[in-house]
Amino acid sequence: MEEMVEQIELLLEKQDDTQLQEYLNNLNISDVEELIGELPEHGPKFIETLSLNRAVNVFRILEFPVQERIIKKLSGQKLEDLINELPPDDRTALFSELHGDAVQKLIQKLSRENRDEALKLLGYEEESVGRLMTPDYIAVKRTWDVSRVLSHIRRYGKNSETIDVIYVIDEHGVLLDDIRIREILLVKPETKVSELMDGRLIALSAADPQEEAINVFRMNNRTALPVVDSGNVLLGIVTVDDILWIANEEYTEDIQKIGGTEALDEPYLDINLFKLVKKRVGWLIILFLGEMLTATAMGYFGDEISKVVVLAYFIPLIISSGGNSGSQASTLIIQAMALGEVTVTDWWRVMRREILSGLMLGVCLGLIGFLRIAAWSMFSNIYGPHWMLVGFTVGASLIGIVLWGSLSGSMLPLLLKKLGADPATSSAPFVATLVDVTGLIIYFTIAVLFMRGILL
Repeated sequence: MEEMVEQIELLLEKQDDTQLQEYLNNLNISDVEELIGELPEHGPKFIETLSLNRAVNVFRILEFPVQERIIKKLSGQKLEDLINELPPDDRTALFSELHGDAVQKLIQKLSRENRDEALKLLGYEEESVGRLMTPDYIAVKRTWDVSRVLSHIRRYGKNSETIDVIYVIDEHGVLLDDIRIREILLVKPETKVSELMDGRLIALSAADPQEEAINVFRMNNRTALPVVDSGNVLLGIVTVDDILWIANEEYTEDIQKIGGTEALDEPYLDINLFKLVKKRVGWLIILFLGEMLTATAMGYFGDEISKVVVLAYFIPLIISSGGNSGSQASTLIIQAMALGEVTVTDWWRVMRREILSGLMLGVCLGLIGFLRIAAWSMFSNIYGPHWMLVGFTVGASLIGIVLWGSLSGSMLPLLLKKLGADPATSSAPFVATLVDVTGLIIYFTIAVLFMRGILL
């Protein structure tokens, strides 16, 4: 990369656009993308210099903030050509991110056909499959023979997003089946399309959420899937490259939410500092107010703490153990739900597993806690003459708190999903805060039960 950057800088110094174009056109698309990342101020120049086809292919893989910077500086003609040549799904994704006035200006640069297409795609819900689909596909009739299909592909295939899959429709545009191109290539020219149909059709609805489309692609190993309306009329197709892009965005958004922040709309280093603070401060305030309940709980048990000061020694241990077990369970369930391994209807199976695993984990930590107190008591009197009672209190509390943490962390994502909220918002910090407060209540309640009449 360093060598490429040096070469490009040399050509830029010479202001030799012919050599610059030749050099850029001979690079891989991914290399040009990296060059734009290394020399962002020259990004518009690179797009302007590249041949139109390669400019489109580079532009469509750039992050949105980079795309936005580039289109602001492109010449009018290059911008018009670029926007018109972008695949419909990529154009829709770009328009979805831009402000309304910018979209209006760009739509005016589209040809009439592209403008109608763009407005139609933008009419679908923002997070729907309709926003992802492209109307560029190959469709044939069941009565055609393979010879006619191949002729049709030669004529219209160049404008199609993919020719890996051919779609069979009736005279009303209703989707009947899809056929992989290899099945067409391996049979005799006189074979009818109807003879190749097997009826094993998988289709997406234009109104489906994009997250559902990700799961369908994952389960069915397809490079493209058809998109239909409520009457099963073929509207377009969604290809796997778009799904991978959306899956990456969904994954990034979920990770950010799990970490206790709102999803960032831009790369971390590009986002405005005040906007970054705004994204983070909301959750921090909520968690801070939640943690105040910890002080309230400790105040309620103030008399017990004053009588048995040794109980205070183990508060950090109790809080962290419950929070850690809750965070573990929450993360595991959110990931399982994202992969389609767990649904809301599985709540009882999840609860049973977490009760058993929570008990086993709690026993492990409780035993370690008891042995630690016993070992220290052999060499010092730090826990007093009733160290065994303290050990049993800490051990039993850990069992209860780890069990509660596991249950809370696993059930909360399922509950949020049932209520129509995003499970990722039951983030690790939120679960930890919840378990911190309830953990203290469990700890001091067990202490009162164990120590009443002896130390309390």
